[in-house]
This record gives sequence, C-alpha cells and structure tokens, in this order.
Amino acid sequence: MSDMSISWFEIPVTNMDRAIDFYQQVFDCELQKIDLGDFQLTRFPGVGGSLVLHKDFYQPSNTAGPLLYFSSDDVSIELAKVEAAGGIVQLPKRKISSEFGYMGVFLDSEGNRIALHSKE
Repeated sequence: MSDMSISWFEIPVTNMDRAIDFYQQVFDCELQKIDLGDFQLTRFPGVGGSLVLHKDFYQPSNTAGPLLYFSSDDVSIELAKVEAAGGIVQLPKRKISSEFGYMGVFLDSEGNRIALHSKE
C-alpha cells in the first residue's frame, strides 16, 4: 500500500463571502475566490483544499461528514478568534495525550465542524 495522505479537501459553504471573511480572520491568511458560474471555490494557501459553493452538490454539516484537522502551533490561538469571526467553539483545547498533543473543534460561519491539532 502506498503512503496515505490527504491530497485535497473541500469545505461546503452557503455564503462564500462570509466564509472567506471567517477563515481569513481565524487563520490570518488571504483567500481568493474563483467563480466558475454555478460553482465557486476558494483555495487555502499552503494546503490542498478549498471552500466550495454549489447549491445542489454541497451542504454544510455540524454533525455529519468528514472532520478536517488543520495543523496549528497552538490550537488556542485560532480558537480564540472563532467567536469574533462568527463561529462557535464546540470543543475547547484539550489534551489528546503526551504523544499526540492537543485538539479543539469549532463550527465555522457556515455550520461545518472543523478541528485543529497542535503538539503544544
């Protein structure tokens, strides 16, 4: 079996501009929207993934579907920005173990569950 890694992910949104604003605030990054007519996507810098909008194909979920983990230096940094950006912290920073570090989970501006992971 070959080495397994995530090559791409898509986070569904219902309002692309609101979602872009949310993720730019939480991750201190710049996102650019690509409009393909009935399909819109916005790539994250440095990772293989995007926000996606298509009314018939994507639907945000706060309890179902994949749970994506973004790497962080310290999950408390991004979690501290979530509510001001329009999201909800679902699971504050908690220790997984000494070996695996820490995690936290939030709902983004569109209602998706998104996780963070850090060693510290």
